[in-house]
Amino acid sequence: MRKSTIQKLCCPFDKADLELNIVLQDTAENILEGWLYCKQCQRSYPIVRGIPIMNPDEYREFSLEKPLFERWQKQLQGKKFENFRLIAKEN
Repeated sequence: MRKSTIQKLCCPFDKADLELNIVLQDTAENILEGWLYCKQCQRSYPIVRGIPIMNPDEYREFSLEKPLFERWQKQLQGKKFENFRLIAKEN
């Protein structure tokens, strides 16, 4: 996925703008892994092999996405992935 593509995307739930979080890029700066984050509803959409997974909740499988966000714990900066949303961990 190219960085310029983010300007054309919005949250499928509430149509808000998305924030891009990059985990892995290739040499041409195409995004291979990362996630898109909606600040309004706190939903996160993973980017896998350059493809953003942006299905509505009812068509997503939490068990398939959870391992990705677990692998990206360093980049999540203390947040956890729950019900397709990134939330701050409670202390």
